[in-house]
Amino acid sequence: MPVHSPSLLEPPRASATPPPPKGKARSGKAGKGRTRRKDPLWARLTLIFGAVLMVTSGLAIVGSKAVIGQATGNIAQRNLLGGAGKTLEEGGSDLKGPIDMLLLGVDARERWAADDVRADSIIVLHIPATHDQAYLISIPRDTEARIPAFPKTGYQGGVEKINAAFQAGAQNGGGWEGGAQLMAQTIKNMTGVSFDGAAIINFGGFKNVIDALGAVRICPKQEVKSIHMSYVDGKPMWNADAKKTGKARTPVVHKKGCQEMEGWAALDYSRQRYGMKNSDYDRQQNQQQLIKAMAKKASQNGTLTNPIKLNELIKAAGKAFILDTGGVPVEDFVFTMRGVTGNELIMLKTNGGTYNATGSGREALSEQTLDMFHAVKQDKLAEFVFYNPEVISNRK
Repeated sequence: MPVHSPSLLEPPRASATPPPPKGKARSGKAGKGRTRRKDPLWARLTLIFGAVLMVTSGLAIVGSKAVIGQATGNIAQRNLLGGAGKTLEEGGSDLKGPIDMLLLGVDARERWAADDVRADSIIVLHIPATHDQAYLISIPRDTEARIPAFPKTGYQGGVEKINAAFQAGAQNGGGWEGGAQLMAQTIKNMTGVSFDGAAIINFGGFKNVIDALGAVRICPKQEVKSIHMSYVDGKPMWNADAKKTGKARTPVVHKKGCQEMEGWAALDYSRQRYGMKNSDYDRQQNQQQLIKAMAKKASQNGTLTNPIKLNELIKAAGKAFILDTGGVPVEDFVFTMRGVTGNELIMLKTNGGTYNATGSGREALSEQTLDMFHAVKQDKLAEFVFYNPEVISNRK
């Protein structure tokens, strides 16, 4: 399939008691979201550059910490964890132990206020103390959660879908920083897991990250028709834009079987849930599959050993997300991850990969899933997976 013009892909206009807060000051002012337009579709994905760079650094990465530090200088850093960061007793900012990152994707639309958004994709990235592999665990966005009060925005607390935590923290001036803080605290209360860092996706530049890598190998397990995009004269367009042309439209259909996908196609496939056998659970696994595909591509196409390619990738990342490393320099994160490659990314399923509904129609984390998060906190996830192999996603 030929490469299509990026302009055609522009978005249309329109519980355990948590430990005490981290014993160190954290930098960053409350952010209200960027004024630039953000895509309501891709932004749901938690396929952030941090997950790609930090788990594909590899022993072959070129340059020094100074080089990486210079290249990552344009990445926005904020306090996204608040009191959900690891305490000194849990290791604090020491990267020698296990590392847990919270990756969030938000659904931000131009016609909405910057603080009226929810986090529709939630992924926990766990790297054991051995720093030789990484695990991805998605939390269903409809999981019922007890969201704690958040004085910063006047939120009184309540029981809602977990993706509402971001909105409650972002409202009344809390911004995306507040949204991430409340989400992190909610997850910490629910699972007991504290975090070393966090990141929020901003689709405005994320497609450029995939484009910098080139096509990625994706293996759809079933054919699915996109509900978001169509072809007009052989070119992919958002349905809203395609309608405006007045021309005949052909639905974008993602065929079953392994194939090389351009960035736009891989992202579109990864956001499909309607028409999928297990709906949002299949989408979670497809998002994880894309992360792994990007990680593999980065380690195979010479990006990590080519200073020019690596610099382009990191610069593209600076426009794609907001990061919190708990005060640790980004370059230290990168070099700490140097033993992990795409081949060591293990994708795990929550709730057995299917629905575990409550009486209210929301989702609930199963006992096995809660045990899995307990294993994350204890850095015994490898042992848990060994005895519970059914939690491993069989996506390639």
